[in-house]
Amino acid sequence: MASINQLSILFAFLFLCKTATAQVAKAPPRSEGDGPYTQLIIRGVTLINGNCAPPIGPVDIVVEQNKITAIKNVGYPGVPIDTAGRPKLKPGGHELNCEGMYLLPGFVDLHGHIGGRAQGADAEYVFKLWMGHGITTVRDPACGNGLDWVLDQKKLSAENKITAPRLEAYTVFGQGDGEYPTTPEAARAWVRENAKRGADGIKFFGAAPEIMAAALDENKKLGLRSACHHAQMDVAGWNVLNSARAGLTSMEHWYGLPEALFADRTVQHYPPGYNYLNEQNRFEEAGKLWKQAAPPYSDHWNKVMQELLDLDFTLDPTFNIYEANRDLHRARRAEWHEEYTLPSLWRFYAPNRISHGSYWFNWGTEQEVAWKENYRLWMTFINEYKNRGGRVTAGSDSGFIYQLYGFAYIRELELLREAGFHPLEVIQSATLNGAEALGMADQIGTVQVGKLADFVIVEENPLANLQVLYGTGAVKLNENNEAIRAGGVKYTVKDGIIYDAKKLLADVREMVRKAKSEEKFEIKQPGSE
Repeated sequence: MASINQLSILFAFLFLCKTATAQVAKAPPRSEGDGPYTQLIIRGVTLINGNCAPPIGPVDIVVEQNKITAIKNVGYPGVPIDTAGRPKLKPGGHELNCEGMYLLPGFVDLHGHIGGRAQGADAEYVFKLWMGHGITTVRDPACGNGLDWVLDQKKLSAENKITAPRLEAYTVFGQGDGEYPTTPEAARAWVRENAKRGADGIKFFGAAPEIMAAALDENKKLGLRSACHHAQMDVAGWNVLNSARAGLTSMEHWYGLPEALFADRTVQHYPPGYNYLNEQNRFEEAGKLWKQAAPPYSDHWNKVMQELLDLDFTLDPTFNIYEANRDLHRARRAEWHEEYTLPSLWRFYAPNRISHGSYWFNWGTEQEVAWKENYRLWMTFINEYKNRGGRVTAGSDSGFIYQLYGFAYIRELELLREAGFHPLEVIQSATLNGAEALGMADQIGTVQVGKLADFVIVEENPLANLQVLYGTGAVKLNENNEAIRAGGVKYTVKDGIIYDAKKLLADVREMVRKAKSEEKFEIKQPGSE
């Protein structure tokens, strides 16, 4: 018979990560993108870097093959650029005129599942939504399609043989054909085998303390990184502080953090009829959890935060994935669903008792009010963690709870802004902080000589309005009092290859149009005729 620890992993894995046998279609060979060139010069752009430096421009950015070789100031705002001192184009080189545009480092999504069989979302659909929103690096925290599957796509992406972000593969602890580790020795052996197979890290959901301690210690010895969704089935005996002390490098969501902040109890206040597999129970009670923790800025609250800071621990909050809990109508009626959400994915989102994150059995005012307060307390901790020098990253966890790949990532940036981050701090979370969390800050995360050529280029200033990063753009009135759409990423540059971001999203719209036509499907709200 399976132990409770094994069951908790199984439940979480089935719900959150899909099973390793439920693979989706791989991405087709790349048929878009220009380059890489022997030399690429991006001309006259305003640089918004990932290190919280203020914008500067116009600058010319020189790329040779896939490395940034020069960043040169070529003038002053509002003054015609003097061409005399600009970097020279070499024979065979390529120029991209971006005067008046804004350039940022490529975005890093620290929580990106590559589609799902249950959702009907294949790799091409997901990758193009990500790339169309400037996301050039993704950590897959589960490898739900199987480690070998993800490693294959990772290799092809690194070789630019498919249109995809670069990928980091974090397997679920215990994933594979063998027995789930039930002893510290077996845990260490599994971790060694995981590294040998080529994984970049491990995604935990929790386990018995001795198992977690052994696995994290072995993983740390091997120099690999880790993430954890501290599932309720194990969190009473092992919270975020236990994980961080044992060597965990990052946490997802917020489970396990309020439990570390308990000052007058040891367990969440579960009502007598609670059942973890009833997701109305699970998420309704989760919305009351932060109020059970020590209040902001209290001694215990400060003590926990300081210890996590001292351990250089990374928080990846994924605010967006739970936003429907505080405003179901907003998430369900998001304007991109009509043209970008596949019929199969819409059906997966609809209220039901089986699909993970489709728990709208009886969700209303009382649940949403509780979750609004939950967010207020959660955001207070995250913002203060950032203020005290802690690393906060951006992750989306899309494919669940009405959150769509790419679009949800931009919503995450908006929610970081709501939490109190300055727009420049938001961009830092989306770029440099993500790179640091992956151990890749020497390659990506900032626009810097010697780093890889990963860029997001947009015609509108995202610091003034992050909504211009959405594929649907932002609504503005022109001089004729007409509503127009402004923004949307114009170019996504990955490994020095220039992708037309709007064309990538047009491809996705066509996939959705075709699927709707074949199925004679139209989006209807739950319960409507």
